[in-house]
Amino acid sequence: MKKTAFIFPGQGSQFVGMAKGFCESSVAAKEAFDIASATLGFDMAKLCFEGPSAELDSTENTQPALLTASVAALRALKENLAGVSLSPSFFAGHSLGEYTALVAAEVIPFKDALRLVRLRGKFMQEAVPTGTGKMCAILGLDVGVIAEICKEASVDGLAVVPANINSPGQVVISGHAGAVSVAAGLAKAKGAKRVLELPVSVPSHSPLMEGAASRLRLELEKTNFGKFSAPVVTNVEAEPLSDTSRVSELLTRQMTSPVRWVDTILKMKAEGVGLIIEIGPGKVLTGLVKRIDAEIAVANLSDAADMPAVASFLK
Repeated sequence: MKKTAFIFPGQGSQFVGMAKGFCESSVAAKEAFDIASATLGFDMAKLCFEGPSAELDSTENTQPALLTASVAALRALKENLAGVSLSPSFFAGHSLGEYTALVAAEVIPFKDALRLVRLRGKFMQEAVPTGTGKMCAILGLDVGVIAEICKEASVDGLAVVPANINSPGQVVISGHAGAVSVAAGLAKAKGAKRVLELPVSVPSHSPLMEGAASRLRLELEKTNFGKFSAPVVTNVEAEPLSDTSRVSELLTRQMTSPVRWVDTILKMKAEGVGLIIEIGPGKVLTGLVKRIDAEIAVANLSDAADMPAVASFLK
């Protein structure tokens, strides 16, 4: 019998109005927002449902908001399927989404995760002055070619690296703005189908995040992690993790390491996963899974309207 995995989106999937339908139809989802508001000291529901988008898109707000919206969706699913055993074999999340995966796997308590991702966003925003870093998506080139381009562009103390290996032919690079621009030009010269600068101010998953990673490690070391209800396939290693003692190390390394999303999905398939449910705002990861391996069945729970289809999958 094919196994099931739950996956959770990262920064970029947020939108004003996210998870509102869950809160209107699920007591458990509303409770998640109430907990977030009480823990962080501001009205999380108002931020997510009303925006404004500029405030929601601020990194230190986006990260706890996405975590809350995804946890609310998961809690609504559990409430809707009360009496049905929900036992995914694996969890995974894209960048920030890995924290949601660890909440779902019962490793990080929701309140602690809220505090951590709020600080994570703050540390990332403060790590580099505005304009210092940049991220760029490159479509249509092999990751090996892009890695060589990044090496060629990393000169004079400037660095650019592959940051998100999202799907075959889609890699995001990150680093110093000048080096990213040089790499983008080289990618075009080598035949990239498209080179798209991303509207972000923080060069995630690059060496520029070392200062933020050091600050985050201190916060992670204060956290009491629980036992895994099921393994989380991590961004850094693309291997199932069930060792609580390594959580802090891997979340720290995640800040400066690439998100190995292709390897993550292929690892879960190799472990027998045949159905993947994306839980949380948007459908970005659902699209990536389809491009990575079309044989894997996928479903998406972004809004309350998706609930009947996802419930029928899981029943």
